[in-house]
Amino acid sequence: MPLSQALERAIAKNLDLVKIAPQATPPVCKIMDYGKYRFEQAKREKEARKNQHIVDIKEVRLSLNIDTHDFNTKLKHTEKFIKSGDKVKVSIRFRGREMGHPELGTEIMKKFAAACLEFAAVEKPAKLEGRSMIMFLAPKTNK
Repeated sequence: MPLSQALERAIAKNLDLVKIAPQATPPVCKIMDYGKYRFEQAKREKEARKNQHIVDIKEVRLSLNIDTHDFNTKLKHTEKFIKSGDKVKVSIRFRGREMGHPELGTEIMKKFAAACLEFAAVEKPAKLEGRSMIMFLAPKTNK
């Protein structure tokens, strides 16, 4: 229908004429209460923001000569972080002559990843970057 006729109908019903698809030929319009529509849209966006969870990255630092009790403590911390829905960055810092033995760091990382396997998935495997070896763990997705 012509624009003037649609506008008259909208004014008669005390509503607004809103373009739904302006790029279409002819443009598609709808008669509605635009203020109410905007209010409901803002309400939906606010509800969506309230329900979303921001994923933080927590860091757990291991050392090359870590003992079993310290290892288990770090494992418990990692489990707590993963259960709360955060990602975990596991890092080993090589100091001095430790740089000559990166394979020992790889072994510790593999052992840590294997221990975390029941509650976490390896997002990025262990990789040597400069003086530190970094691995990322993420919560397991239940599919």
